[in-house]
Amino acid sequence: MRSLLRRVIRDGKQTAVLVTHSALDALVLADRVVVLGRGRVVEQGPTREVLGRPRSAFTARIAGLDLVPGVHEAGALRASDGTVIAGRDGVSGEPIGAGDPAVAVFPPSAVAVFADEPHGSPRNVLPVRLASIEPRGDVVRLRAAPREGGPEWLDGLAADVTPAAVADLAAEPGSPLWFAVKATEVEIHPAG
Repeated sequence: MRSLLRRVIRDGKQTAVLVTHSALDALVLADRVVVLGRGRVVEQGPTREVLGRPRSAFTARIAGLDLVPGVHEAGALRASDGTVIAGRDGVSGEPIGAGDPAVAVFPPSAVAVFADEPHGSPRNVLPVRLASIEPRGDVVRLRAAPREGGPEWLDGLAADVTPAAVADLAAEPGSPLWFAVKATEVEIHPAG
């Protein structure tokens, strides 16, 4: 159906408005997207740009990415609770100054999960509580929630792991875990 619709839109050389909740439909069928959240436009622009570099948690969730809001520091983002998320800034080519509102974005596949606090090279280590376990084909998506007293921005962050990893972690909803993300996997860009 998606192929037929794409062909009709392209061959008809006409403008069409498509309403969808599917990021795949948007990527395949749309040149531009407008993301609505709570009845307001939260982002708009070229499809690949909006879904590849989301500026709101809502758009990031649609695109299947994790997003942490905060303010820019050189090579990092400082979240509202003071947590520093190290990453790569300037990737989008957009200027971003120190103290400007910014977001750190990374894919759930870049998140490693540990039962005990990890030590080593990952610069971003986040204490979370497991909120849910969602099977997704050959991976399992672990959704985070803040631990008691933890920052709200942790709510909904995701990690994609294998079923064997879930078993090794003995993870179940409510379990305390650690999410770790290498700085090379995190892109920092201006907030919308």
